[in-house]
Amino acid sequence: MSTSRLDAVYRSILITKFFTKGWGKPENLRRLFEFRKIVSNRDECYKLVEKDYPVTITKEQNLSDCKLLEGYFLTPLEKYLPGIVPEIAQKAHFQALLPLHWQEKGCKPVCLHLAGTGDHYFWRRRNLMVKPLLKEAGIGGIILENPFYGLRKPTDQIRSSLHNVSDIFVMGGCLILESLVLFHWCERNGLGPLGVTGLSMGGHMASLAATNWPKPLVLVPCLSWSTASAVFLQGVMSHSINWDLLEDQYLSDGAYREKLSKMVTIVDEAFLAGKKFARTYSEKVKLGIQTNTQIEKQEHLIKSLKCDSYKDLIICQENDKVKNEKTKNIDLNTKVPIKIVKSEGTREFDNLNKDLNLLLNENKISKTLHDKFTSNTTFELDATDISEINKLNKKELNMFLLKFKVASDSDKIQKSPEKVLDNAKLKQTEKLITSEISRNESSLKSVKTNTEKSKETEQTRNEIVHIDKKSEKKSWNVSEMTSDFWTNLPFLKSGKKIDIGKIHWRDREALQFMRGIMDECTHLSNFSVPYDTSLIIAVCAKHDAYVPREDVGRLEEIWPGAEVRYVDAGHVSAYILHQSVFRACIIEAFERSKKKWKDGKHIE
Repeated sequence: MSTSRLDAVYRSILITKFFTKGWGKPENLRRLFEFRKIVSNRDECYKLVEKDYPVTITKEQNLSDCKLLEGYFLTPLEKYLPGIVPEIAQKAHFQALLPLHWQEKGCKPVCLHLAGTGDHYFWRRRNLMVKPLLKEAGIGGIILENPFYGLRKPTDQIRSSLHNVSDIFVMGGCLILESLVLFHWCERNGLGPLGVTGLSMGGHMASLAATNWPKPLVLVPCLSWSTASAVFLQGVMSHSINWDLLEDQYLSDGAYREKLSKMVTIVDEAFLAGKKFARTYSEKVKLGIQTNTQIEKQEHLIKSLKCDSYKDLIICQENDKVKNEKTKNIDLNTKVPIKIVKSEGTREFDNLNKDLNLLLNENKISKTLHDKFTSNTTFELDATDISEINKLNKKELNMFLLKFKVASDSDKIQKSPEKVLDNAKLKQTEKLITSEISRNESSLKSVKTNTEKSKETEQTRNEIVHIDKKSEKKSWNVSEMTSDFWTNLPFLKSGKKIDIGKIHWRDREALQFMRGIMDECTHLSNFSVPYDTSLIIAVCAKHDAYVPREDVGRLEEIWPGAEVRYVDAGHVSAYILHQSVFRACIIEAFERSKKKWKDGKHIE
């Protein structure tokens, strides 16, 4: 997917920074993660807001072209998570613009409009979306002020600069429950059919809100996608985050690493890695690059070295000359030559020596192994060394291995470290997909002919595509990361391809934590499927640099029956030039609802 240069330029000239105070209190994050499990279940979430939830109307005025109402209510989130919503944000302010005369008898369509990033107060949505919809199709509109925005913005917050990562989850929790309050209010006042929409962040919040209404609901999310993790880690918004601050906080407080990281899951990683492996494996079979002997040799050595503990780093021996040889047993005592590329005098190298000295002082590694890693650039790991390494826990393994590019002896001359690293990625991905397939009562088996391999690979690909969504989720840890994800992070790019081996393990752990908590709280597959997905029309920008769509779940797969349309633009240009397209989709979705449902009952 090509991305818009305008998006990048526009973002670069904005001075707004996000999460300037860090992650937020660990206790608040823990409470939010636990509450997410409740609101992600429609039946449970719906019970949290009473049908007669009190709403106060403070202004009612008939204008020349519509009826204007203003009001407020207390956010229900404060009831269930006391103290987590800033006091000024606890009062939810809204405006409602309704037609003076409805176009159809017994039909009073109303759409809730949620705010995108930087959309403070009501005027922007009122003039760009709500009033034109009133004029064009007689669709009423409700404009809800976001927590942390406009009338609900903390006094010490500058513009849209949310102080903490946790604030985005507080905002989402508020809007989910507040949308239910307004849907109930509409029903009490005889309004309907109902819908919800929003642009950018507002579109994603609209999608989350729609998952918890147990009745037909029009949904038109614009310029959003299936998760917010890609927005903050891969999109141009990533440049607006102080990653050094987040990393320092993550490392200084053990609550993030020891407790909170275990509460989150990365949704797409293993599943997408599996699909990629199926594709590359099929190409290898077709070209006859790998034979049964090579595959068996690799698998055997992977097991003997227990590469799952540090699979990004130890490159199992590989020899192309054994293509036509019979399978050979690998001697577990065979020494494994390792080439270490070090940069002495650097901060990373100094930190490494400190880490190794610490392990040595704690008698977790022998002096022999310590000296190998600190004194020589090339050395051999024998069976004793391997056994010693495998006794370390995963954090300790990463502590002294993740700073290096590692190459097997057979690759030292023929291939550059970058090429060898690609081989390591392939081996890691092979193990990921093998694990996924075995969970679904299937596996990759060695076969005798290339024709049989091709058939089996095609079958494997089909099985991967139909893996149940629950199996797509996987708990993560530092040593089990899909390397391709990190090489695509824009804030790590500097005109050259990023070498995953050069990224400090602590940096990667903090980044992975960010992805985990974003997926945990915003990935649509973690929430209920909307009641009627045929009433969903999502509008996306083909060249969106704010909301990347690569390597995350597709909306059509998460919500079967939903329709996705594209405008040939970037995020910023779509917002400026295609408001009429967004409105047209809203009108069309309401027409679908009128034809299919009446008073919540299906029209035969």
